[in-house]
Amino acid sequence: MTSNLERRIWEHNKDLIDGFSKQYRCHRLVYHESFDDVKKAIDREKQLKRWRRVKKTWLIERENQTWGDLAAQWFVHHAYEPDKQVPPLAS
Repeated sequence: MTSNLERRIWEHNKDLIDGFSKQYRCHRLVYHESFDDVKKAIDREKQLKRWRRVKKTWLIERENQTWGDLAAQWFVHHAYEPDKQVPPLAS
């Protein structure tokens, strides 16, 4: 779960996050969901983690049959560079 999917994908692609994606070099976004309520997002994440692989595969292939990288073009057109982000306006 994240509040900024683009940043999280960038971090995973740069291997800045320890865990599964870094260990197994999995760097394709093949599925994601959006929620307005953090609690609902956390509940959904817990639900998906309980599912068997076959059910997760079914869910992905309903939306992304080829397992293409949904974020492949995100950093081609506008690179996410956290150090160069414009700071928020002063109140």
